[in-house]
Amino acid sequence: MAGVKGRSGGPRKNAGGARPGAGRPKKEQPAPKPVEATQDMLALLQDIALGKIEATPIQVRAAIAAVQYTHAKVGEGGKKEKKQAEAEKVAGRFAPATPPRLVASGGKRV
Repeated sequence: MAGVKGRSGGPRKNAGGARPGAGRPKKEQPAPKPVEATQDMLALLQDIALGKIEATPIQVRAAIAAVQYTHAKVGEGGKKEKKQAEAEKVAGRFAPATPPRLVASGGKRV
């Protein structure tokens, strides 16, 4: 059918492509160690980072998502609140004294 558009050429049966079993053999992935259910997520992430525990990418993503509900960031309290708390702690004996009461003319106290 030479000359007919769309019917000549193209792929043919058993022409090229990878043979079954060709190429490098697949490496077997070691089974990850089971993670304790009561372990803290932050401790789990630290163990994964240090190489003490082998975890799947899904387990790592789940731990990262869960750690924000168990541990607050240091900066989430706010700078102003932190500064105020430190000032109150120090101001025990250095607290400002009460201002003097002003007496209006005529001897009456306001």
